[in-house]
Amino acid sequence: MSKYGCDKPDLRNPLQLNDITSLLNNTEFKVFKDCVNDSKKRIVALNVPGGNEITRKYIDLYTEAVKKFGAKGLAYFKIDDINDIESGVNSPIKKFLSTEEIKNILDLVQPNSGDLIFFSADTHHVVNSSMSMLIEKLGKDLDLLSKDYRFLWIIDYPMFEYEKTTNNLTSLHHPFTSPSNDEPSNFDDTTLSRAYDLTLNGNEIGGGSVRIHKKSLQMDVFKALNLSDKEIENKFGFFLKALEYGCPPHAGIAFGLDRLVMILKNLISIRDTIAFPKTQSSACLLTDAPTEINSAQLRELSIKVNKPQ
Repeated sequence: MSKYGCDKPDLRNPLQLNDITSLLNNTEFKVFKDCVNDSKKRIVALNVPGGNEITRKYIDLYTEAVKKFGAKGLAYFKIDDINDIESGVNSPIKKFLSTEEIKNILDLVQPNSGDLIFFSADTHHVVNSSMSMLIEKLGKDLDLLSKDYRFLWIIDYPMFEYEKTTNNLTSLHHPFTSPSNDEPSNFDDTTLSRAYDLTLNGNEIGGGSVRIHKKSLQMDVFKALNLSDKEIENKFGFFLKALEYGCPPHAGIAFGLDRLVMILKNLISIRDTIAFPKTQSSACLLTDAPTEINSAQLRELSIKVNKPQ
């Protein structure tokens, strides 16, 4: 998440984020200053090799694109001459930064003459979502992607996140995923889970988790989600009863064959590879489902249907 801003990066793309928050502790630039002392925010720099060729028109288009993800704008440095900070680095925000701050950024990012550096400063969510989109877009627009298959296992997913409108925890995956520490503990949004995904060229092609198999641990997770005893019994009583009889440690993974076919066939949309596609009204064009239910089936299920006249 720190390097790519997303949990399914396309490793064929060489572009990566550089977190520069710690370099700007004493900055007077308000846009950056507001983010430095807030743990929920970050400041990143994205170096684009040869990016000086990107025209102002496209910079404006990229700026509008990141705004759709909540970003307020897209600052940048144009590196005309890396050896000349005074006149070789050009930017609308340069006047707000000290020479030392600019030098520290360049030392970390390591651009070359002719490169372009984009900046983003906002909450983790806004920065990550907007800049991961920008990385993907630049990779395609500038033809940066290598022509191979790049697999990646994603592990150490957070187990919980806080709801946006309350201070309650909610499951990032689902409440049956086992935490990294199998022993009951005080859970928060830093607790890691034993969930995992397999990605290929920026696409999730499989995912799964190790499941909770101890009743006491499952109860602790339900409690962390602020469920009452009554809610737990009503929703999951049968499941907790089953765990009392002993459940072996177990895990699994499911693969998306449709998505694999999409990648192998170099198709743009998974819709072109789904074997039994459904329309927006959930009708199946191949099997003609749903079909009419006969009277005997309705009587067996004690269902009465009032058809419109």
